[in-house]
Amino acid sequence: MLSKYHWWRDAVIYQVYVRSFLDSTGDGVGDLAGVRAGLPYLKKLGVDGIWLSPFYPSPQHDHGYDVADYCGVDPLFGDLAEFDLLVSAARRLGVKVLLDIVPNHCSSEHPWFREALAAEPGSPARARFHFADGRGPDGAEPPNNWHAMFGGPAWSRAGDGQWYLHMFTPEQPDWNWRDPEVPAEFDRVLRFWLDRGVDGFRIDVAAGLYKHPELPDSDDPEADARTRDSVNPLAWNQPEVHEVWRRWRALCEEYTARDGRDRLLVGEVSVPTAREHALYVRPDELHQAFFFDLLGAPWDADSFRKVISEAMQDIAGTGSTVTWVLNNHDQVRTVTRYGEPATEGSGLGAARARAAALLMLALPGAAYIYQGEELGLPEVVDLPDDVLTDPIFRRTGSRARIRDGCRVPLPWSGQASPFGFTSGAEGAKPWLPQPEYFADYATDRALADTRSFWHLYRDGLQLRRTLPQLGEGTLRWLDSPPGVLSFARGDGLVCAVNFGTAPTPAPASGTPLLSSGPCPPGVLPGATAAWWLADL
Repeated sequence: MLSKYHWWRDAVIYQVYVRSFLDSTGDGVGDLAGVRAGLPYLKKLGVDGIWLSPFYPSPQHDHGYDVADYCGVDPLFGDLAEFDLLVSAARRLGVKVLLDIVPNHCSSEHPWFREALAAEPGSPARARFHFADGRGPDGAEPPNNWHAMFGGPAWSRAGDGQWYLHMFTPEQPDWNWRDPEVPAEFDRVLRFWLDRGVDGFRIDVAAGLYKHPELPDSDDPEADARTRDSVNPLAWNQPEVHEVWRRWRALCEEYTARDGRDRLLVGEVSVPTAREHALYVRPDELHQAFFFDLLGAPWDADSFRKVISEAMQDIAGTGSTVTWVLNNHDQVRTVTRYGEPATEGSGLGAARARAAALLMLALPGAAYIYQGEELGLPEVVDLPDDVLTDPIFRRTGSRARIRDGCRVPLPWSGQASPFGFTSGAEGAKPWLPQPEYFADYATDRALADTRSFWHLYRDGLQLRRTLPQLGEGTLRWLDSPPGVLSFARGDGLVCAVNFGTAPTPAPASGTPLLSSGPCPPGVLPGATAAWWLADL
């Protein structure tokens, strides 16, 4: 008999950026054995599952998001036997495992793309990708004016004069999902990993698989590529993409029907409005899609209320639950984004990040936590140019949108780099350098300090598990003074956030059940969130 409870609807998932989590081999790069060793830490934190960044065989031009083999493990991270051990260990601890699947593009070293380059124009091998003749004399100009997300044109020329499309980098050619071989191949890939026991998939670029069939010019190509949230509508959010998610949902339901165990599809869906977002989580499509509007909202009570209300109305209205995020591997770390201009982790940015975490965990639906957020890590902003690895920097020469600063390996213990991240010989260096001040954020210190970010997250997750008011459900807004956001969950749980810097009267009496900072009875200090049990 199938269970009526769907674990994913209110789950809290921890994003593991594998190469920066924990290194078991001493080469300075995190790996699957390191993730397995860190599972007890994550279980103690209280998360329901983990999402693993790509670990497939790859030339690592975009740190694994350029996949050369979708059904293997890059030796940099281990092998399939180690992956199986990780899944088994996670299952014993009751921790779900999600894989990052990359269906929009592959690596230029993928066997099918190599075959395409060697094939003739118009061949079946080239039909799996977007090859086209160029414009202008001798076809020397790209087929259209599209720009790549990571800078430069979206087309590169093959040796025989045709051009191929890549919406990110030339090393990441886009699949042509209109060719029937492509969806069939991804069916095979999903089954390969589902047969190995995974609990679902995080889907990269979930709105971008289909391109306009005529590949016309864009009206504003530079705007299309300016940010990841301002995307080319001719290459994004095409209506045919929904057929892919119906196909994948049916495949997952087939596995669930066998054993009653839900498999989850959660999409990276970057679309302009919550209403368009909601189309991806209809009952026969993705189970969930990341709601990025909360992450992008300025630190302002009215802005937060607006995006939360829109999500609850448009997304939860489909029967799905909202999937809240404050950070991921592509974004500036929350402490820095909320007000820290440099490397310090104390002060206003940290206070706001703590308050935002408590707010997110009180909202109805699911939540995703990026590794290191539970330590209050700030963005590493002073990495020298010669260590930067982000293809955005290589393509543009600009540091404006680079992501290395949020991907610096985690500090686990000690007073100096590598802070327990790598088990290599003395002098072993992490793949990105860790600043000296990471000593203040090391996991061993965080666990020993009950005032740390880690304890705030752990306590919030424990209450979320035990209080029936939290998790899936609805919220009701409460009257609040300017600059304060207050809402009720279920029968008597109140969450309030003071977005200002001056204290304000608390919306509930008594000592808070949990607060992001010191919070005396009757008062809600500035940049503070708190939960109360109250008679409403």
